[in-house]
Amino acid sequence: MKLEELKPAEGAVKKRKRIGCGPGSGHGKTACKGHKGQSARSGVKTYAWFEGGQMPLQRRVPKRGFHNLFKTVYDVVNVKDLSRFEAGAEVSPATLRDAGLIKRNDGKVKLLGDGDIDRGLKISVHACTKSARERVEKAGGQITLLPNQKTILKKNKKKK
Repeated sequence: MKLEELKPAEGAVKKRKRIGCGPGSGHGKTACKGHKGQSARSGVKTYAWFEGGQMPLQRRVPKRGFHNLFKTVYDVVNVKDLSRFEAGAEVSPATLRDAGLIKRNDGKVKLLGDGDIDRGLKISVHACTKSARERVEKAGGQITLLPNQKTILKKNKKKK
């Protein structure tokens, strides 16, 4: 077999539609563009969200409330969920993700005080409640707060 003898598989290549080649072709006269209007003109370009001049959906629907772009969203973990770790273990957002307690990779973690814990753990999270801190320290563990973007900004403001 030679390079010039290669050809695509049967049915893999369709013949191109030859438009505007007379009435006998079946694609003559309007050249498959219908009659008049924007889409029959050259250089036609309409976007998927264009509704033909009708008021667009995102402007028709009423807006309510306030969306804070700077809100810190936390993945929440309760104290009772930490019972799956061994005593003395170091718990960080990475180990919580591996254990399936949180979902997001870059998310910040907040420890809540629901439930009890019976073992001392070294926990590193971005935020925790007062009751969570009390329960972990009562069990012989300790909590280290990881730096948040907000806390870093606050520290920088105080330095100036």
